[in-house]
Amino acid sequence: MNVLHRHPAVGPAAALRGPEGYDTQLTLPLALGSLLNPINSSMIAVALVPIGLAFGAPPTQTVWLVTALYLVTAVAQPVVGRVVDLVGPRRPYLAGTALVGLAGLLGAFAPTFGVLVLARALLGLGTCAAYPAAMFLVRRTTDRSGEGRSTAAVLTVLAVTNQVVMIVGPTLGGLLVGLGGWRAIFLVNVPLAAACLVLGGLRLPRVPGADLDVGDDAAAHRFIDLRGLAGNRPLLLTYVRVLLTATATYAFMFGDVQWLEQSRGLSEAGAGMLMLPTSVVAVVVASATGRRAPVRPALVIGSVALLLGGAVLAVVQPDSPTWVLVLAGVGIGGMQGLAGLANQKALARQADTGSVGAASGLLRTFMYVGALVSTAAIAVLYAHGPTTAGLHDLALAMVACAALVLVLTLVDRSLRPRPATATVRPTLTSGETRS
Repeated sequence: MNVLHRHPAVGPAAALRGPEGYDTQLTLPLALGSLLNPINSSMIAVALVPIGLAFGAPPTQTVWLVTALYLVTAVAQPVVGRVVDLVGPRRPYLAGTALVGLAGLLGAFAPTFGVLVLARALLGLGTCAAYPAAMFLVRRTTDRSGEGRSTAAVLTVLAVTNQVVMIVGPTLGGLLVGLGGWRAIFLVNVPLAAACLVLGGLRLPRVPGADLDVGDDAAAHRFIDLRGLAGNRPLLLTYVRVLLTATATYAFMFGDVQWLEQSRGLSEAGAGMLMLPTSVVAVVVASATGRRAPVRPALVIGSVALLLGGAVLAVVQPDSPTWVLVLAGVGIGGMQGLAGLANQKALARQADTGSVGAASGLLRTFMYVGALVSTAAIAVLYAHGPTTAGLHDLALAMVACAALVLVLTLVDRSLRPRPATATVRPTLTSGETRS
C-alpha cells in the first residue's frame, strides 16, 4: 500500500490555502521553476547560427547544443522525479535551480564550444526538478481534497507558462541575441535561478515524500518501478501522445526558424517575431479551456489543429505571404494550448500516488525524446541546409504525428469522462508549513 506520512509543523508561518486545500503561494515558484527547461530549450533555436559563426562550428556540431540538454534531461528527469517522491519537493527544487544559475554563468563565459555544450548539459540536469516537484504537490492536493477547481487552476498556470515560454522563447532569444549577443541567452538564467531560490526558499513547504509500505509492496525495493509503469496502459498511451506531440512541436520550432532565417532571409529577431502568433494562440487556448475542457475532446481538437497546421506548412514557399506562415503557426499553437494541459491532466489522474514524481519525470523524458527525434529528422532533412523541400518533408512528418495522436486518443477508453464522485476530505492531525 502506498501511504503519505505527514510531519508535524516545522515553523510558525501559516499557509494561505485556496478553497480546496491548495496553497496559493506555491504557484509562483512552481511556475517559475518549471519554465526554466522550456525557456532554455527554445531560446537556443535562434542562437545556433551566431554561435556557429563565433566558434567556427558547422550545423552538424551546433546541433549538440540542442542534443546535450535533451539527452541529459531525458535520462535524469525520471530519476530526479523519483528523488522528489522519496525526499519531498523542496530540496531537489532548490538544488536544481542553483545548478541552473551556475550553468548559466558557465555558458555566458564559455571560452570554447566544448565548454558551451557542457553548460547546456548542466542546464538540462538543473531544470529536471521543478516540474516533478509541481506535480507532486498538485497530486498531493488532489489526494487530499479531490480533483477540484484549485488543482485545475494550478495545472492551467503550469501549462500556460510552459506553452508561452516554449513558443515565446525564440522571440525572447532573438531579442536577447540582438541586444547582448548569444551569450545573453545563458546569462539570463542567473536572475531567473536567483528568483527561484528566493521564492522556493520562502514558500515551498517542508513535506516528506510518499514513502512505500515495504511490507506489502515489492515496488518499494525498486528506485523506479518500471514494471508498474509498464502495466499502466492509460499512462503509457499518454506518454506516446506526448512523444508524438513533442516531435511535431520541436520540428516546427527548430525547423521553421532555421528555414525563416536562411531560406526566407529573416534576421534572428524577425524569425522570432514571426513565431509570436503561435504563442498567442497557445496562451489564449490554454487559458480559455484549461479549467473546463475534458481531456479527450481537447486532444482530438488539438491533433486536428496540428494536422491542418502541418498541411499548410507543407506547401509554403520562400515568397509566400506572411499570413500563410502565421496560419501554419496558429495550428501548432492550437495543439500546444490544448494538448499540453490535457496530457498533464491525464497524468495527474493516471499515475499512482507514490510514484507521481517519477511518472511526471518520465512524461518530460518522453517529451525530450520527441525533441531528439525532431532534431535527428532535421539533421537528415536539412543535410544540405534548411531548404524549402526539406521543410515540406518535415511538415509531412508533423502531419503523420498529428494523425497518430488522433488515433491514439480515439482508441483510449480511459479518457472518457468519469462520473462525478463525492469528495471526502481526510482529517489532518498535524499541520505542514514552510520554514
